[in-house]
This record gives sequence, C-alpha cells and structure tokens, in this order.
Amino acid sequence: MLYPRMNEFRDVLDLSGFFGFKLDPDKIGEKERWQEGVEGCRDIAVPASWNEQFLDTKNYMGLAWYFKKFYLPSAWQGKLIWLRVGSANYYAKVWVNGKFIGEHEGGHLPFQFEITDKVIVGGENMIAIAVENELSPTRVPPGNIPAEDKSSSRNQLYPNVHFDFFPYSGIHRPVYLFSTPRNYIEDITVVTDIENKKGIVDYKIIKQGGDGERGYVHLVGDKVKLYKEIEFRGNLAKGRLVVEDASFWSPENPYFYELTVELCSSKGIIDRYSLSIGIRTIEVRGNKLHLNKKAIFLKGFGKHEDFPIIGRGLNHALIIKDFSLMKWIGANSFRTSHYPYSEEMMDIADKEGFLIIDEIPAVGLFFGKGTERRLTLCKQYLNELISRDKNHPSVIIWSVANEPHSTKPEAKHFFKELYQHAKNLDSSRPVTLVSMLGLKEQSLEYFDLICLNRYYGWYSEPGQLDLACHKLDQELEELHKIHRKPIILTEFGAGAIAGLHAHPPELFTEEYQAELIKRYCEVVESKPYMAGEHIWCFADFKTAQHSRRAILNRKGVFTRTREPKLAAHLLKRIWAGS
Repeated sequence: MLYPRMNEFRDVLDLSGFFGFKLDPDKIGEKERWQEGVEGCRDIAVPASWNEQFLDTKNYMGLAWYFKKFYLPSAWQGKLIWLRVGSANYYAKVWVNGKFIGEHEGGHLPFQFEITDKVIVGGENMIAIAVENELSPTRVPPGNIPAEDKSSSRNQLYPNVHFDFFPYSGIHRPVYLFSTPRNYIEDITVVTDIENKKGIVDYKIIKQGGDGERGYVHLVGDKVKLYKEIEFRGNLAKGRLVVEDASFWSPENPYFYELTVELCSSKGIIDRYSLSIGIRTIEVRGNKLHLNKKAIFLKGFGKHEDFPIIGRGLNHALIIKDFSLMKWIGANSFRTSHYPYSEEMMDIADKEGFLIIDEIPAVGLFFGKGTERRLTLCKQYLNELISRDKNHPSVIIWSVANEPHSTKPEAKHFFKELYQHAKNLDSSRPVTLVSMLGLKEQSLEYFDLICLNRYYGWYSEPGQLDLACHKLDQELEELHKIHRKPIILTEFGAGAIAGLHAHPPELFTEEYQAELIKRYCEVVESKPYMAGEHIWCFADFKTAQHSRRAILNRKGVFTRTREPKLAAHLLKRIWAGS
C-alpha cells in the first residue's frame, strides 16, 4: 500500500484536526441514520485516542462516531478520489455523504476506499466513521478471556485485557483524502541485494486502469543516475537495476537512493510515484544476524506508542524526541511491541538508520475456542503489515506474535502456518516469534532466529541478581544447544519509580533497575550466538488497572514524559561508551 504523496498528478488533503464526536453505547446510531448527520456532537481531536480527552471516556470501549465536513477542490474533477484511515482501533465502519463505503477490523494498520462516485467535487461533503474497541476473546489482541483460558498473570485487569498495555480507542493516525489519475500506479515492491560492490535493485510495479502499457523507472543517488523503460504484461511490470560501486544502507550510513516510477500513455506521462530506498541485505547465517554480509548486534528497546492525553495518537514531536534519546543512549534498534507503529515512525527510522523488528498485534494469544478465527486475523495483519512496510530498509525482521500462551498442541500448527505465510509474502527477511516459554516453546523450530523475553530477578527470584543471572545463563546455553540459531533477548528489565533510591539496591529503586540491566547485558554480550539485547522498555507507559501496577508499567529507562532514570545513563556508558 503506497503512502499518499503529492506531485503534479496526485493531491492529498489531511483531515486531521477537530471532528464531531458522539458516543453510541446502545448501538442505535446506524439504525437511526447517524451516518447522515446527528445533533449533539462534541469536538474531539484526531489523531488521538478518545480515552484521555474526556472524563467520561477513560475506560469506554464501546461504539463511538466521528463526523467531519470537507470540500474537495475543483481540480480533483475527473480523478479517482480515495479515503484513507491510518489506524482506527479496533473496528471501523465508514460512510461518505450517508453512503456506506466499507469496514475494517484491526487497529494499527491503514485501510482505504475509492470514493469517487460518493463525493461532490467543488461542494460540501461529510464523512462518518463509527469505531468500537470492544474486548473479545475472538479478536487479536484478545480481551475478556474465559477463565479456563486465561493465564494467572493476566487476572483481574480493568479493562479486562490479556496484555500489559492500555487498550486505547479511537482514530490514532491521520485521515487522508487523496486523488490519483484514473490510470495509476497502485503498488511498488523493491527487494535489494549486494554482489561485492554492486547494489541490486529488483522491482515489481502494479498499475491499474486500461491505459498506460509502458513507463520508466529512474534511480538517482550520489553520482548515480539510472534510467530504464518498462513494459507491462497485464497490470504487472518487473525488472532489475544494477548500481556499480553502490552505497549500502546501514545504521552508520543510512544512505538513500530515490526510485521514481512513471506511467505513460500515448499522450506522455500520466502518473508518477517516488520512493526513497536503501540498498541492503539482511540474513541469518550460522549463529549471527548479518546486515550487508557482516554480523550485527542489536542494541535497543521494546517501546510503546503512548503519551499523556493523546494516548496512542500520532505525535510528530514525540517521534523526533524518541529517536533523539535513542541515538543519545547508543541504541541502534527497537521492536514495534506489540503492534505496528505509524508510517511516520518508520520513515524516520529509515532516515536515522535504526533497525526494526516489525510486529503484528498478536499479543496475548491463547489456544482455546476461536483459534481458527485468530489465525485468519493474524494472516490478515501480516498481509497488511508487509504490504505497508516491505520497502522500508529499517525493517529487518517480521515478528508474528509476542508471548503467546502456546502450550497446547494446536499452537504448533498455528505458528507453522504463520511462518510460512510471512515467508510467502516476503522471503527477503527473517521471521521470528517472541517467546516467553523458551525451552517449552515447540514452535521455535520453524523460525529463523529466536527471540526470548526473560524476567529473572523481577517476576521470579526478586532481588536475587546472582541467582537470576545464573538461571539466564543456563537457559540461553540450553536453548542454543537445542536450536542452534541466533538468539535476541527481546525483553528484560525491572520496574523503577523515578526518584526512589536505596543502597544496596532494592526492588523498584533506580539502582536495582540499573544493576539488573547491567548484569543481564554482561551475560548476553558474553555469548557468541547472541544477536541482540532489547531492554524492556524505553519509557514508562499506561496499562490497564492492576494491583501490581501503580497506574503505569514503570520498567522504562525513561519516564513517560522522557526524563532519564539512572538506567538510561548506565546504558549510555555501555552502548555509546560515554
């Protein structure tokens, strides 16, 4: 799915700002034709979660309606017109001028509809979007899990989720209107390779519309200008460009080439789209993860899209701040725990040279009633995620789930299916599963590398760091002996209340958090088969209410508002050497 961009053939209108907003707890809106307009709305900001904008919506997960009036410029006459929602959590139905145009299940990923015949060019229009975030065991991620299927660690949460972050609701990313020509470039896929100093760029282009049987591909970089004519067979064109003495994308040198595709007819160019691409390879070889044929070690975090008031809403300034802090601390990577992050976040990761484990929202999976439906949803999310993020050089690994409760026999088939599905969609990247079961996780045999979450010294062996590190060391050795694959420790850490201190270190103090992280890093970095260490987590974040949480999960090395704790300064010395 191509991100909306403006040029002489395409235009974009961002509807971000204030929408009309009305709760519909009794689900009467559609029957009473709210999609045509309704009285009694209040203003709400979009993009942003609805939970912290009002006093009465904090824990509301039911149905709510968004309304926005807009005008389309007369220059859009004769073009195809599209509506695109960047993320609506969890389920959305959309109307334009009272006419139903489509629906989408699953937050965190974009969806779009062609609405050309539903809008008035040069006149007033109205969009209505009904969004609900009801927690259900048949959804992904699940909520309101039956007692017989719920793990003990997820009991007594309010709202009743099966994961350890707050279930923010609403329209979290921009709502765009955009135009394309009637004959247009629908999709571009780029896969890169390296042969000695040469950069290989394989491309696949899909176009729509009857006209435009040929076109051109341009690749431009420092001292490089490549140009190739393409011909479509049906709606598809494939080809290869070879860059001599190429500059390869990496964390140290996040170099971009500009790839431009032009669609032509007998009258000339009729559409154009440009992508910034990085030439790089990523593969598992032996006990190592290799970027551009060289072993690489991931240093970074699990994190969340989470900030006061806006919840999970897109915040451009916060993205810049987070990358600034990650660079200051010496990190080179992060995982999109536990759902896809915004496209804007991915763009900055490309530019700043960060490496990403890109994860679908399959957190808290269990294997009871409804497993087949959850498998179908996970495949849908992989389709949408890979379609969206396949051209980002920063994305180096696909993750199909986080901490599934997968001790039942059907889990093995479930994850074998997901692994193969991801590989069928994109064979150029490794695929992983982030496990909490470790040695008990039978599905690890299917994946290209192992990702493990461990909390010795916190949830078990609290306060006993010698014992915790001994158990970690033993488990890593045994896990590698069995699977002979590189391992990334994707979560480890301890909660710390900012400003709480003790000597010697004790639980919940900044000193204990820092000491645990230091000791874990020493264990991980002593083993040649370890491919990375991701601390849990980057910054404190909001969770559902629980007796073990003081409003927030406080394992962040930064506070929720990004003040550093003692552990942040320690990590800067370990990772950045200063």
